[in-house]
Amino acid sequence: MQQMMGDMDIAFPHLGIYLQNVPKTIMIGGFGIAIYGILVATAMLLGITIAANIAKRMGQDPDLYWDAFIWLVVSAIAGARIYYVIFMWDYYKDNLLQIFNLRAGGLAIYGGIILCVITIFLFCKRRKADPGLFLDNIGFGLVIGQVIGRWGNFFNREVFGEYTDSLFAMRLPVSMVRASDISETIAAHMEAGTNYIQVHPTFLYEGLWNLMVFAVMAVYLKKGIKRFHGEIFLVYLAGYGIGRAIIENIRTDQLYIPGTRVPVSMVLGIVAAVCSITAILIGRRRSAPAADKN
Repeated sequence: MQQMMGDMDIAFPHLGIYLQNVPKTIMIGGFGIAIYGILVATAMLLGITIAANIAKRMGQDPDLYWDAFIWLVVSAIAGARIYYVIFMWDYYKDNLLQIFNLRAGGLAIYGGIILCVITIFLFCKRRKADPGLFLDNIGFGLVIGQVIGRWGNFFNREVFGEYTDSLFAMRLPVSMVRASDISETIAAHMEAGTNYIQVHPTFLYEGLWNLMVFAVMAVYLKKGIKRFHGEIFLVYLAGYGIGRAIIENIRTDQLYIPGTRVPVSMVLGIVAAVCSITAILIGRRRSAPAADKN
């Protein structure tokens, strides 16, 4: 691998991969459109399509999911932004107008999930639908949407971890990443005469982990393991929470609990996993046939 990288290049040296001129935006009719935005929009559309198709195969009305789509999109974006602003308030309190500048980045998935769940309960109450069943189907679309969305972080050169020399080590030109994301450890491992950092591609780790979570959810659905509505969504929350708690520990763009150096998403992932597993055990116990309880 070469010692100097082009500003738009990305490399995985131990895999023998060197990508040149990886764009952040594409030009359409003279306008620049961020690839991150395209991937997030694609993830949302594919996610609701998957949920609606699963509902149709199970004899439900797929239109119910499409009717909720716009509400879920608004909730996902608003929730993700609110969550981020809350835990970055020291910056935004002196830059209030920047709260609305989404082009500068700043969306946190957990905030989007929380507000979407609230929206689903309100939507289902109004439409007299079962929120647990709705969440089960939405969970499939959500986890696949996250896999796609994480590749937006790849094009943005963000959501990476500390220095590593492991098999999946990724190299990024310093000029293309935020200075705040370069930790002291990363900087200390920069070799003289180079212009890049070498880090964990945590966006990739999370994407692969989410594919495994999806596989477990699919087994639940195909094998008829599910015993109560909402269980598959709890499997998603538990699986994603475990993975996020582990991966968050090595990320350099963490949001912290105010007054501490504790990553809020790591804590939330652990809490979500513990609460979801507990809810699954209680729910399965309550819904088990009488013979199983004896």
